Amino acid sequence: MKMTPSTKKHGFLILTLIAATAFGACAGSRNTANMTMKERIAYAKKKFDEGDYFEAKTQFQILVLNNPGSSIVDVAQYYLAESYFQSKEYITAAAEFEKLVTIYPHSEYRDDAQFKLAKCYFELSPPSQLDQEYTIKAIDLYQLFLEEYPNSEHVKEAEADLQACREKLAKKEFETGEQYKKRQYYISAIISFEEVLARYYDTSYVDDALYWKAYSHYQLGEYREARDALQLLLNKYPDSPLRSKAVKLGTQVDQAMSSNQS
Repeated sequence: MKMTPSTKKHGFLILTLIAATAFGACAGSRNTANMTMKERIAYAKKKFDEGDYFEAKTQFQILVLNNPGSSIVDVAQYYLAESYFQSKEYITAAAEFEKLVTIYPHSEYRDDAQFKLAKCYFELSPPSQLDQEYTIKAIDLYQLFLEEYPNSEHVKEAEADLQACREKLAKKEFETGEQYKKRQYYISAIISFEEVLARYYDTSYVDDALYWKAYSHYQLGEYREARDALQLLLNKYPDSPLRSKAVKLGTQVDQAMSSNQS
């Protein structure tokens, strides 16, 4: 039966409490090299909780390597990955979370690991002007997570992160269009603005893309296309900050169309 996150935490708490009892019995002369598995679990979790992620990584790594068939190896693998994540070593953390997802597909920690795997790439995602390979990877992984675990406690955060990634990609495409527009490469600008409209239709850049698409068509003398884009902007986004500019541009488009017909 699938365990809930609270059940998982409760189960591991019991495990570490039992282990801590064993660990405490030899606390006076503890030697990490000679620890039993239970003692090492308690010690590793204690270091993790204290924020000593370097030592936690070392101990969870030993647990994973020395106890491949143990019932707690997936837990150790998860906390090993989480220790890297808390240390902001996101590339290594991603590799360790991916190990849990692939090697232990039936682990009760798999959904958490799948979420944190996506989160690693989200944290690695750079500003919009830079290469967006990690952003795209994060999107793919968040979508996979949401498909596989629609009832997870992480769904809201995953959806928020996913939308933030889409906003970033939309911003990058929109800024590309703006650069073309400033250089008066209006055909290329239109292509970029249309890409925003087609691929990032649920982002905050749609009304901007519609306006500047209309503007670019206007500059090319493509007045009907400009009018269509402006009409869509005014109808779909009546409260857009660009409304007054769109109305003004619409007047210019209408005047140009009238001049052509006369």
